[in-house]
Amino acid sequence: MKILLAAIDAKYIHSNLGVYSLKAYADRGRSFEERQRCPVEIGEYTINHQMDRILRDIYKRKPDFVGFSCYIWNIQYVRQLVRNLAKVLPETVIWLGGPEVSYDGEKILEEEPAAAGVMLGEGEETFLELIQYYGRAGLSPEKGEEAGKTLENEGIMARIQGIAFRAVSGEIKTTQKRPLLPMDQIPFPYKDLRGMENRILYYESSRGCPYSCSYCLSSIEKTVRFRGLPLVKRELDFFLKNRARQVKFVDRTFNCDREHCLEIWKYILDHDNGVTNFHFEISADLINDKQLDIMRQMRPGLIQLEIGVQTANPAAVREIRRIMDLERLEQTVGKIREYGNIHQHLDLIAGLPFEDMDSFRLSFDRVYRMRPDQLQLGFLKVLKGSHMAEMAEEYGLNFHQEPPYEVLSTKWLDYGQILELKAVEEMTEVYYNSGQFRFTLREMEKGWQSPYEMFRALGDYYGEQGLMELNHSRLARYEILWDFLGQQDPDRRETYRDLLMVDLYLRENIKSRPGFARDQSRYKTWIRDFFMEEYKDPRYLKGYDGYDNRQMSKMAHVEAMRDGRLVLFDYRNRDPLSHNAKAVEVGRLGNG
Repeated sequence: MKILLAAIDAKYIHSNLGVYSLKAYADRGRSFEERQRCPVEIGEYTINHQMDRILRDIYKRKPDFVGFSCYIWNIQYVRQLVRNLAKVLPETVIWLGGPEVSYDGEKILEEEPAAAGVMLGEGEETFLELIQYYGRAGLSPEKGEEAGKTLENEGIMARIQGIAFRAVSGEIKTTQKRPLLPMDQIPFPYKDLRGMENRILYYESSRGCPYSCSYCLSSIEKTVRFRGLPLVKRELDFFLKNRARQVKFVDRTFNCDREHCLEIWKYILDHDNGVTNFHFEISADLINDKQLDIMRQMRPGLIQLEIGVQTANPAAVREIRRIMDLERLEQTVGKIREYGNIHQHLDLIAGLPFEDMDSFRLSFDRVYRMRPDQLQLGFLKVLKGSHMAEMAEEYGLNFHQEPPYEVLSTKWLDYGQILELKAVEEMTEVYYNSGQFRFTLREMEKGWQSPYEMFRALGDYYGEQGLMELNHSRLARYEILWDFLGQQDPDRRETYRDLLMVDLYLRENIKSRPGFARDQSRYKTWIRDFFMEEYKDPRYLKGYDGYDNRQMSKMAHVEAMRDGRLVLFDYRNRDPLSHNAKAVEVGRLGNG
C-alpha cells in the first residue's frame, strides 16, 4: 500500500511542517517491514500551481491513501482537488487534517462525500494508527463510505481516537478526543536539506499558548508543552551545520517561558554560523534585561522578531482577552531598535471589538511611531472554533463565509471604513514595509497631521487616479509618489526630488533613471575623476581590489543633489539588516 501526504503551500519558499512531522512519527512508529510494505511519501505543491498539474502528479504516483493538510489559505483548493481526485482514482482513500477541518469534521464529511475521514486536532499518533489500520490484516483501502467492509473493521476504526469517519451504514461518527503528546515524543521532522536550500524551514520548540486571545485557535487548549532543551539544541545544530537560510519557529508565543527562550537565544548566539536567520513570534512586553543583553550581542540578521501588538485600545485588549503591557512593549521595541541588529515586524488587527476608526487611527499612529522594520496591518479573521466566532452576533461581525473568513463590518466599523483601511494597508505595504522610501517618508511625515492621514491621503490619490488595481514596477512607484507630492506639497518639491533619488539608489544601481531625476551632465567630469582617484588610492571604496576605475564606476554610483553635494552609493558594502548600499557624501561643487 502506498501512502501520500499532500501539502499545498501558499508559496514555494514555504515548507509544510505538518506533513513532515506526520511522516517522521509514522516512520519511527513502524517496523522496517511495515515501512517497506506501506511507504509514506510527501508531495509538496503550492496554490499557484495549476490544478491539473497537481492532479496529474498525484495520479501518476498511484497512492492507495492520500492525506491533505488543510489551512484557511488552501481549503477551497483542496476541496476542488479532492472532488476531482475521486473521479480519476476512485479506489484511493482520501483523508483530511489540519486546523481548517479540525473543528467541524462531521460537517466537512457531509459536504465532501469523496473524503473517507477527518483527523481532528494533533495528528501524529492518529495518522500512525490510521495507516496501520489500513495496512494490517490485508485490508484493501476502498474509498469513502466503503472503507472498512465489515462491522468488525468499523469497530477497529472506532477505537482510533481523534477522528471523524463514515460508518458502514453511511452514518458519520466522531471518536473520543485524543490526549496531547509530550513534545519530546515527536521526532525531528528533517533528515536532510537537499532540495530545501532556499526554503523557509519551520520548527517548533513548543505547542500551545498560555493566553486566551479570542480570535486565535491556539488559545483553545490553554496549555503549553515544551520540547526539552537538550533535544532542541541538538536539532538547532542540524540547521546550523547545514547552513539553513532561515528557520522559522512556529511557537505561538516563543518567550512565554523566559528561561526556555533565554537558553535557546544563548545557544544561537554562541553557535552562530554567520548565515542562518531565526524567526520568532514573541510578546515584547515579556522580554527582560537578560534577554535584551543577549540580543544586543547578536550578529545583524541572526534573529528577527514578529510582535503582535494588535491594538492600542485598552477596551479592545480586554474584550479579546489579551494580556499586554503596551508601555513596556513600546519601551522594549525602542531598545531593540537602538541595537540596530534585529528586524522587528509589528502587527495590528483591524476589526476588533470596540475598535472604531478614531481608535484604529490612534493604534496605527502609535505603532508606526515605534519605527518597526515592518508594520503589518491585518484584518480580523473569524476562525471556526474560536471564541470570536461565538461572539460574532454580539459584535455585529459580518465576515466572508469563505476562507479566510475576513471581516466585512462590525458594530464599530462599516464596510466603507474597512475599504479605507484596505487602502491604507496597501500603501503601508508598498511605501513603508518595502523599506525603499525610508528618507522620503520621514520628510513626508512633517506635512501631515499623523502617519495614518499620510497613508490615507496617498491611498485616496491611488484611487482617484485609477492606480490601485494595477501592477506597478518599482520605478513607477517612485514616479507616482513624485506626482502625488507635487500636488500635495509643491513648496518642498526639490527636497523630495533629492530624497527620492537617495532612496532609489540606496537599494540598487539602476540603469534607467526616473523622469524627475536631476540632470547630472555638469558633474560628469568630477565623477569620472573621482573614480580614477579611488582606483589609484581608495579612500571611500574599500574592497574593490582587482577592478579598474571604469568597472568601479559601474559597480558604485555618485549622485549630485540640489545643493551640489555628491553622494556615493557603495553596493559592495551594504547594511546587513536593510541591505541598503553604504551612502556617504564625497564632495560638494556649489549650488546645483
